[in-house]
Amino acid sequence: MTARIERPLSPHMQVYRWTLTMALSIVHRATGIALYVGTLLLAWWLIAAASGPAAYAHVQAFTGSIIGRLIVFGYTWALMHHMLSGIRHFVWDLGYGFKANEREALTWGAAIGGIALTVLIWIIAYAIGGGR
Repeated sequence: MTARIERPLSPHMQVYRWTLTMALSIVHRATGIALYVGTLLLAWWLIAAASGPAAYAHVQAFTGSIIGRLIVFGYTWALMHHMLSGIRHFVWDLGYGFKANEREALTWGAAIGGIALTVLIWIIAYAIGGGR
């Protein structure tokens, strides 16, 4: 009978101590998936705009509702977060930002920056009349 070779198994998520970098890496993947769905809504809006006033009014009624605005707000945040997190990954691909303090600063920058840019975009949109 052959002896069984004991080899290490991959640790499960319960073994790791959760860090902000780990959590935002998962959020980066989730926002990428959310951007696919949001892009379908953007395509719906563009097709409706090209289709005529009735179709456009229908889309505007949806995006003007509370649910619609929450979805568009979430899409804006997903876009901003994914962009900043992508820049963070690009910096890492260049070989920079791997020291603990640099890694944390990049991660906090992406987290806070995504929220700040989203709020700034919505403030500007309402200021120029987009929130009627």
